[in-house]
Amino acid sequence: MGRREITRTVVSVGLVLAAYYLAPYGEHVTAGDAWLRGGLLALAIVVLVVLVGRRVEHEVRTEGPSRTGPLLVALVAGVVIFALADLVVATTMPGQFEDLRTKTDALYFSLTTLTTVGYGDVHAEGQVARALVVAQLVFDVVVLATAARNLVGAARRHRAAEESLDRPSESRRDARR
Repeated sequence: MGRREITRTVVSVGLVLAAYYLAPYGEHVTAGDAWLRGGLLALAIVVLVVLVGRRVEHEVRTEGPSRTGPLLVALVAGVVIFALADLVVATTMPGQFEDLRTKTDALYFSLTTLTTVGYGDVHAEGQVARALVVAQLVFDVVVLATAARNLVGAARRHRAAEESLDRPSESRRDARR
């Protein structure tokens, strides 16, 4: 990753996190707002899945060097969108989550789900919450698997390039004869 891509990735991740904490979702949601916010969140998840799906498809089809920055931003955006979804479910459907009350709780839960740490202090109790967690796990696996593929591919290309520099080429050997 070049310096420009690193800067772009860090700024994008920062903007995603800032948007998360500034979003008008939280602990005090009325029932009427819950449906509107839930619908907007469902739309955001669909858009995220489409965009990430296109990015994953592009990365799988690309033969040249891959860019891990966009996948990292997609992963962070996915964590944030699922954190918001968890928060909306927790605040509008009591009993779905245990000990999930704030945006930080939701982000914490989303990250522990991503890393499969699962401390158990915040967890899904109800069927809606568990279905949401299953969707997040599938999303995380797809994005992480694609990122891993890209990193392994980049390492193989780097190794092949180094090996080709170490070996004299056919044309250089022919010229020496």
